[in-house]
Amino acid sequence: MPEGYITRIGRLVSASANTLINSLENAAPLMVMEETIREIDQAIEEVRQELGRAEAARYLSSQSLNKDNARHTELQEQIEVAVNAGRDDLAEAAIARQMDIEAMIPVVEKSIVDSDAQILELNSFIQALQAKRREMEEASEEYRKAEAHTEGGNDLHSTNNSSQKVDKATSAFNRVMNVAGAPGISANKDASKLAELEALARTNRIQERLAKVKSEASS
Repeated sequence: MPEGYITRIGRLVSASANTLINSLENAAPLMVMEETIREIDQAIEEVRQELGRAEAARYLSSQSLNKDNARHTELQEQIEVAVNAGRDDLAEAAIARQMDIEAMIPVVEKSIVDSDAQILELNSFIQALQAKRREMEEASEEYRKAEAHTEGGNDLHSTNNSSQKVDKATSAFNRVMNVAGAPGISANKDASKLAELEALARTNRIQERLAKVKSEASS
């Protein structure tokens, strides 16, 4: 989930708590709590939508990984057939494709790991928001009861209790909103030379793998 999105939810929860405390001056804490509950409901729905997208992305990555692994196995069988038939050109082409797949698989695997982490994080957000909502509902109910049976200073005491509940829920919510920063990507000054070197190293790896397959086939 983008950091700005998390920050927005954090501000929503934090601002709600501050507004509830400041609402004593306006004598409308109940109205503020009800508005906070509506805002929390909206935030929960937005997080659930993001969760659906994360789950869909994980499914697609898993499908891609399965296909890559199956294709890699299929290519290995074709390489052995090509070597036995004396078609080194076909074996080299299959090895090159295998190496491409091997380069992609770790990226796809990391994508799945990242999706799992995001899904876990989003579920934590939903649970925290739901907990916050329950706290606000309890605070609202307490205030209604206090308002119905007390007047004057007792109202202030009830509101302070509600504010403490909001602070507690806000702290719990904020603790699960820590997000690690993404590492930067350094620039490459000698891109063309390094690309040439990589191409040379790739050719050598293909030849080494071909030699290994031929050696295993002859033994």
